[in-house]
Amino acid sequence: MKKTKNTYKKSGVNIKTADKFTKFVAKYSKHAFKNKKDLLAQGIGGFGAVHNFYKLKFKNPLLVSSTDGVGTKIEIANKLNKFDTIGIDLVAMCVNDLIVQGAKPLFFLDYIAVEKINLKKVKAIIKGIVKGCKISNCILVGGETAEMPGTYQNNKFDLAGFSVGVVEKNKLIHKGKVRNRDVVLAIPSSGLHSNGFSLVRHILKKQKINKFLKKELLEPTKIYVDPVIKLCEKKLIHSSANITGGGIVENISRSIPDKLTANIDLSRIRVTKIFKWIKKKNVSESEMLKTFNCGVGFCLIAERKKINIIKKLFKKKYKPYEIGFISKSSKKIRLFNKVKW
Repeated sequence: MKKTKNTYKKSGVNIKTADKFTKFVAKYSKHAFKNKKDLLAQGIGGFGAVHNFYKLKFKNPLLVSSTDGVGTKIEIANKLNKFDTIGIDLVAMCVNDLIVQGAKPLFFLDYIAVEKINLKKVKAIIKGIVKGCKISNCILVGGETAEMPGTYQNNKFDLAGFSVGVVEKNKLIHKGKVRNRDVVLAIPSSGLHSNGFSLVRHILKKQKINKFLKKELLEPTKIYVDPVIKLCEKKLIHSSANITGGGIVENISRSIPDKLTANIDLSRIRVTKIFKWIKKKNVSESEMLKTFNCGVGFCLIAERKKINIIKKLFKKKYKPYEIGFISKSSKKIRLFNKVKW
């Protein structure tokens, strides 16, 4: 009897399916970013993505890069079989880091690793990524989708994002610009964003996912690009912080120079319902503050006299509000009062 030959497909990798997906991404992106086609020297599908950077006409450009993922929020997407928002999270986690330094996002690349390509699932993810890019006013220039049977099992997958932005040298935002008596402003988050989900999943082991949780758990990370870039271009802020893993304490500390401290009044934080729900699941305040954003998605540090001008650039739901001030001290951050849970 003649033995059947071994093939790549038999090992669990289907190149034809991968090709179909690549063609979908190329076609979908071409339509989504048709108004930016002059910035792409070639379409998606090449070995490397080419961006016509020279057309942007910067005088002294600085490139800023960022890479991130969405952590175990992926497991929630799998559990709820909903994949149309996780791509927005992926973009947000990268571009919200770029704008901390005043960099305008230029382009984005994704990496999707799966056990087996499920076209319906990966198309939904890509559509979310494209939506996130459009909100960020940047382009999806390419990426990689890897079928990895044996490494990923039971429909598991992982995502990584890579973004590059640009800022004029004289508009670069850095902590050295922070001054004594500046104020710390909080921009509300859209919810959990993409941090703390390992703790959330631990709590969910003994909790049924109701309608409220279904909405909150996959609420996409807010993208702050548009208003924050406007602030940077107008030179209205001295420093900023993306509140991700590590919460307010760790992330604001990274944006404060030596010999100055950020004094944060915890009682001013506007805690939303999902964080109050988690707090009631036997989680301490200190654990909440170092794991979650607790309602603060992004922070700005600026002169007090500029607060009203800054607020005008934000929509009502996401208007910044004061939570602290800067003073002289060797400690980077000081917390006082209690959060109003």
